[in-house]
Amino acid sequence: MAETKIPGTGLPKNTAAALAYGLGWLTGIIMLLVEKDPFVRFHAMQSIITFGLLTLISLVPVVGWALSPMVMIVGFVLWLVLIFKAYQGEKFKLPVIGNFAEKQLGRIK
Repeated sequence: MAETKIPGTGLPKNTAAALAYGLGWLTGIIMLLVEKDPFVRFHAMQSIITFGLLTLISLVPVVGWALSPMVMIVGFVLWLVLIFKAYQGEKFKLPVIGNFAEKQLGRIK
């Protein structure tokens, strides 16, 4: 089966979706702006929301700093799972965040 390349970056869909998680919310924003494919945009939005929330939690004074080691471990595990699922071509939705990401995509079309 030939991989279909998408116009924005010229990458295969699954590679572009996996790269949306590469540097967390930063690559999520880049892919959201560059790509027009719904699959890639979903993963980009999910990346922005997931890793944006984890970043905000770790920046909260005292409580966030105390939880930061656990947040980092959870973030790393999520990062691995989400990259793997996106590269497999699966639209893997995190509970709550996945539905929220879809709603946000509907608003910015």
